[in-house]
Amino acid sequence: MDSITLKAPAKINLSLDVTGKKENGYHTIESIFQTVSIFDMVSVSKRSSGINIICSKPGVPCDRSNIAYKAAELFFRYTGINSGAEIKLEKHIPSQAGLGGGSSDGASVLIGLDKIFETSLKQETLCMLGGKISADTAFFTLGGTAYVTGIGEILEALPQIPETHFVIAKGASGVSTPEAYGKIDQLESPVHPEVQKLKQAILNGRFTECCGLCGNLFEQVTDLNDVCHIKNEMKEMGALSAVMSGSGSSVFGIFKTENQALACAEKLGEKYEFSQYCKSI
Repeated sequence: MDSITLKAPAKINLSLDVTGKKENGYHTIESIFQTVSIFDMVSVSKRSSGINIICSKPGVPCDRSNIAYKAAELFFRYTGINSGAEIKLEKHIPSQAGLGGGSSDGASVLIGLDKIFETSLKQETLCMLGGKISADTAFFTLGGTAYVTGIGEILEALPQIPETHFVIAKGASGVSTPEAYGKIDQLESPVHPEVQKLKQAILNGRFTECCGLCGNLFEQVTDLNDVCHIKNEMKEMGALSAVMSGSGSSVFGIFKTENQALACAEKLGEKYEFSQYCKSI
């Protein structure tokens, strides 16, 4: 096999809390991650030497700053394989949205290179390598539903939640993750989301009836009007819960039926830059 094309899914944070800050400046989190059916397409091919990134979205850097490039570089360094790769990124996951698109691309590069070079790396190894690239990349080597702690590198697989109908929407503005964490540091009396209660509900098979426990500490430092408006509009259209993902700026709504979710996605799509129906995967 000389090439492979993989789907790189987006993720949402069903719940997200910041629990502390380490001496090296990294923040520790407690979160429940969930992959959803919005995908970038990542094609990985062998080449004799060098790493070449081609991206469908203008403005995305295709040099060493790209997570996909970092993933390929790390793979070759770890395995000792003297070769190269061409990586084509077809982008559908919006950036600066808290959906982990770049990190998911990086995980797909690791998985793709492992397959085409037949290195048979264990899941634990792929996760370890992903954690060296970005916190979210470690999760994307696993996918599904996971309880995530540390700086994002400690993963506990959870039972898959029932098929859930989501709408994810985002306005034109993005959020800088470093700036968002800086604002978190300035909070004096933050109201922490109930991550443990939501985790227990998932373990007990009661996610749908307990999805009101979904929450995100970053909402307390987000000043984007679009986030507030999208949440309100989702709830007006029947969302069981509506919460910002990651450090922002996308919002996901949870709906009881597919028809409700499709109607909401269509209405929000008339006003906002991104609005899409998807499912948990």
